[in-house]
Amino acid sequence: QVMLVESGGGLVQAGDSLRLSCVVSGRTFSRRAMSWFRQTPGKEREFVAFINWSGAGTFYADSVKGRFTISRDNAKNTVYLQMNSLKPEDTAVYYCAASEPFTIATYRTEEWNYWGQGTQVTVSS
Repeated sequence: QVMLVESGGGLVQAGDSLRLSCVVSGRTFSRRAMSWFRQTPGKEREFVAFINWSGAGTFYADSVKGRFTISRDNAKNTVYLQMNSLKPEDTAVYYCAASEPFTIATYRTEEWNYWGQGTQVTVSS
C-alpha cells in the first residue's frame, strides 16, 4: 500500500508564497509520476501540476503557470509545490497523487492511483 502525506498548507495573504510537501511511502517513489490537484467545495477536483518520475518533465494548469513550480527529491521520497504570488482564487484543499510505477498519467483524476488526505490553503485578499 502506498501512503501519501501532504503538509505545508495554511492561511496567507494575497501575494504571499507557500511550499507544499508530499511524502510518499515505499521504495518505488522514483518510478512514479506525481501530481498536485486542488478542490473547492461543490467543485470537481482540478489538475494543478505534474512531474514525471525523473523530474525532467513538468507541466502546469494555465491558471498557475509562471507562479507555481513542482519539483521532487527522489532521495527523500518527496514532491513539492512551490506557490508564489498567491491569489484568493488559489484557495482550495490541495492533494498530491501518485501513479503506478512507470505509468503515464495526465490531468484526469481517474488516471491517478494513490492520493493523499489533502492540505488546506487559504489566501485572503
